[in-house]
Amino acid sequence: THTTTAVIDQHLRSSHTILINFPIMHATRIALARGKGKTIPIKLLSSVGTGFFYTTRKNVSRSTGKMATVKYDPIVKRRVLFNEAKIK
Repeated sequence: THTTTAVIDQHLRSSHTILINFPIMHATRIALARGKGKTIPIKLLSSVGTGFFYTTRKNVSRSTGKMATVKYDPIVKRRVLFNEAKIK
């Protein structure tokens, strides 16, 4: 067991040295290397006319039409249709 412990200890020391000698790549360099995103921010405006809206992101390459979804409007306390509108 003494030789096994010595071999494991030597392996740990050598692998520790290898890890320290590797260059560290920073996360900012990885983020800068990526391409431009294909999502745009949009506003989902309540169709009831209360003026309440949600904001979300939409992938323009996948969905080319206007987005519409049913969500909760707290002003009328019901689920209503929300249609896509431009963010001004």
